[in-house]
Amino acid sequence: MSDIARVAKAFFDACETGGGWEACERYCTPDATFAAQADALAGITSLRDYTEWMKGLLTFVPDGRYEVKSFATDEERRNVAAYGIFRGTHTGEGGPCPPTGKSTSIDYVYVMQFEGDRIVGMTKIWNDAQAVRELGWG
Repeated sequence: MSDIARVAKAFFDACETGGGWEACERYCTPDATFAAQADALAGITSLRDYTEWMKGLLTFVPDGRYEVKSFATDEERRNVAAYGIFRGTHTGEGGPCPPTGKSTSIDYVYVMQFEGDRIVGMTKIWNDAQAVRELGWG
């Protein structure tokens, strides 16, 4: 396994289990960027802020978990793509409304761009509108 694949897997797990920036920063440059074409993530442009958003999400979706379906490394372009399925139920306090008791099971992809052995940017590909509907938020 390549160095960037190892870093990407460690980052992915730290982020998806709600570790926030404290658990993720060792894998990233301090100014790592974030991008997504998703209304739920509008305004989030730093990887630091995204990892904190995930940490917050898991406070009101406390059973949130991921299943990795694919991990692919492109050494030539210095990126790693992780495809997963996020599952969880809105049972905790917080979030956009009182707990709905509704669940989601949604596909998503992270594409992590590297310089050296650190992530400098990540793009999330995700149908946030479907997740919002499934969780009863919209």
